[in-house]
Amino acid sequence: MKIKNKYVFLGEVNSINIELIVKSFNQLKHKINYIIIGDIKDIIQGLNLLKSKLPIKEILDPLNFNDLNHDKLNIFNITSEKKKIDKLLHQIEICNLLANQTQNDLVTMPINKIIFKNHINFIGLTEYLANINNTKTLMLMSGENFSGIPITTHINLNNVYSNLKNKLNNFFKVFNNLKKLNQFSYFKEFVFLCPNPHCGENGHLGMEDIIFRKIIKKNFKKNFKITPADSAFFKPKKNSLFISLYHDQILIPFKILNHSSFNLTVGLKYRRISPSHGIAKDIIGKGIANNTSYLKCMQI
Repeated sequence: MKIKNKYVFLGEVNSINIELIVKSFNQLKHKINYIIIGDIKDIIQGLNLLKSKLPIKEILDPLNFNDLNHDKLNIFNITSEKKKIDKLLHQIEICNLLANQTQNDLVTMPINKIIFKNHINFIGLTEYLANINNTKTLMLMSGENFSGIPITTHINLNNVYSNLKNKLNNFFKVFNNLKKLNQFSYFKEFVFLCPNPHCGENGHLGMEDIIFRKIIKKNFKKNFKITPADSAFFKPKKNSLFISLYHDQILIPFKILNHSSFNLTVGLKYRRISPSHGIAKDIIGKGIANNTSYLKCMQI
């Protein structure tokens, strides 16, 4: 079986990212070829914090995986004296360029979105990668018990219901194009979660669900269900894809009911995968970070 090649974007260094990489090193060496993309000084600082003696090898040509040393962390060094936001954006763009050129997976470690939002119009890496690749993407959260897609991601809840028709129509344009490319062939059941409790009780709790149902029936031809979110996740099927109108409607049950999960960006020319957690600043350096999601990203 051929060993996979992957790029790993280091992401936010003031996080558990380096701990996850170190903790997973022995489980991955000789099984996955991977090059970490980041500032080598940041990685050395993180290793020192963890009191790790894991050796480093600097990779000069990130297109060549034949030069890797599986007993060391292989790093393609992208350093900069510029401010943090510019350095991170440069690293992301290099990662995207490499993944597009080689078709290798890109695993992006968690970032601190506030750093980006303070300087640019930024929702998340899923949307940013869509923008720089001039394409449309969806965030698919894959778990061992079920998977899900939020139609809207990191936006204010007040903005979810405004322009409901536009949001749904835009979603179906992307979804149906990706469906034609067999991006969702694994899934046998598609479950749409109603916007309001009890699916709006025939308009008594708002007209959103009536609009929701009409647009789904118009745009979706495969087998599907429309159901209230409060009863949707009782004994979910592994090959079910739940589609929600907003972030927390799907993320809360997804994180409770799935313990081995990851995020997959669909719509790019390569596979972009990311752990299903954040930077966890409160446990930095404590050695208790859970590497399950990161391992899943690396092993799929």
